[in-house]
Amino acid sequence: MVRQLTIVVPAYNEAQAISQTMSALKQMLDKAGIDGEILVVDDGSSDGTGDAAEAAGARVIKLDRNSGYGFALKTGIANSSSKFVAIIDADGTYPAEKLPEMLELCASADMVVGDRGAAMKNVPLIRRPPKWVLNTLANMLARRKIPDLNSGLRVFKRSSLERFVQLLPDGFSFTTTITLSMICSNLRVIYTPIEYNKRVGQSSMRPTAFFTFILLVLRIIVFFQPLRVFMPLGGVLFVLGAGKAIYDISKMNLSESAIFGILAALVVWSLGLIADMISRLHLRPSLNGE
Repeated sequence: MVRQLTIVVPAYNEAQAISQTMSALKQMLDKAGIDGEILVVDDGSSDGTGDAAEAAGARVIKLDRNSGYGFALKTGIANSSSKFVAIIDADGTYPAEKLPEMLELCASADMVVGDRGAAMKNVPLIRRPPKWVLNTLANMLARRKIPDLNSGLRVFKRSSLERFVQLLPDGFSFTTTITLSMICSNLRVIYTPIEYNKRVGQSSMRPTAFFTFILLVLRIIVFFQPLRVFMPLGGVLFVLGAGKAIYDISKMNLSESAIFGILAALVVWSLGLIADMISRLHLRPSLNGE
């Protein structure tokens, strides 16, 4: 019989926190009466994280080397068969007790996300400006207010999640990718507020991840909704070219830069239309299982 829920916990050198996290998850499952299992994916830890998780009663998959947050999650998803899948970090930052409520909400949604709130008071100050830039760009391109782009506490309907597994990266951008993929595919995504606690141990995320996230947002939007990128870009080039042309004509001297701007706009718009045609004819039908 298929389980109701699998909780996938990616863990890399989280020996300090894993036992506490496992205890909270087991207590939550028992109290809520959920038919679920806890699956820890030890992502090549060197501090005994996997052994500590096993001692705490979790099923553990040990990877030979550190392969990334997203790779660990995909490994857990592939090695489970429950109707719903939850993900939660091993560092004690996310409240396990919110999962029953999120699971109930997911009965009528494709993904339920734990919203850490706009302030996210426990996020280091140095990381808040990059997060604001990333969220603003994602909101603008997705044309929707995204309360929390990369929260690590989520519950998925497996059938909806597996549609996008081939697109999901191996790194920290897993959560950003699945958020944009589902929203741009017009699936139902629900946000519910949670308390975000101070982590146990040190974060393994690097500052350079910000630039990876920016590139990822652009790639995902181009993948699903290419006109949202190409049309505005072409519009900017056209306005610049046309404005320069009007100025040049007033001076009776049409320049190459004005012509180049207008032609560049036409090229960008053409590329956008081609990309949109490819998206409509190939990507979306395959995701819908047609």
